[in-house]
Amino acid sequence: MEAPKSGAQFHFTGIKKYSNSYTPTGRMNCGLATCRGIALVVLYFRLRSKKLPAVKATYEL
Repeated sequence: MEAPKSGAQFHFTGIKKYSNSYTPTGRMNCGLATCRGIALVVLYFRLRSKKLPAVKATYEL
């Protein structure tokens, strides 16, 4: 069997250099990006306006 390839054998360029699943740095960056995305969604829903609609339906018979 062949030994697993180490991160030193891969030569990435561009965005692949920072977000890949082969090197520890790439894995860390992908994990951090996921955590930041979740945090942004949570902040959006907590900080958005909680106002009621300005127009209420009225029923007259």
